Amino acid sequence: MRRLLFATTSAGKLRELRALVAGLPLEVVSLADVGPLPEVVEDGATFVENARKKALGYARATGLLALADDSGLCVDALGGAPGVLSARYAPGDDRARINKLLAELAGVDEAHRGAAFRCALCLAAPDGVLAEVEGECRGHILPAPVGQGGFGYDPVFYVPGLGRTMAQLSVEEKQQVSHRGMALERMRPHLERLVPPASVPLHLPGKWGM
Repeated sequence: MRRLLFATTSAGKLRELRALVAGLPLEVVSLADVGPLPEVVEDGATFVENARKKALGYARATGLLALADDSGLCVDALGGAPGVLSARYAPGDDRARINKLLAELAGVDEAHRGAAFRCALCLAAPDGVLAEVEGECRGHILPAPVGQGGFGYDPVFYVPGLGRTMAQLSVEEKQQVSHRGMALERMRPHLERLVPPASVPLHLPGKWGM
């Protein structure tokens, strides 16, 4: 069984990624499982650049296959902000970042509060990139948080097709519509190539369009 490192320190992302690859015969480990490592600085201008830096950096540091994501919220009325700075948009916790976002959008009407969660995934071996994919989920920003689930900006991100925020969705529902779920579905053929031929193919719940 091959080992696959999920190169993230986010407990929320790790939970989602573990669930999304359930059933694939790979031994999944996290950064916490492989001991202290030099931090890879996420200073890229795009989600793709940051995902690539992390996947390559941690693959080379550990000698393992590494899957890294970079993702965030891009708000139309803010010119795409917070974007790659989503996790560092304001000091403190998720609530502090949500409060800053809502303050920035004060006075913006519902018709102009469109936004997208975007995710880039990179799969790398120590000697180079194996695959890169992206996913996006469109919605809009509510004036106040709704729901107790999820993490990050989920409580203020309303998904029109479901009539609820990301924070109101079950894990299974979120997998079916989320930017990360879509990106990992697009990564599936590349992950399956890591599995010995006799293994059971990866099956993910839900259906995604291209």
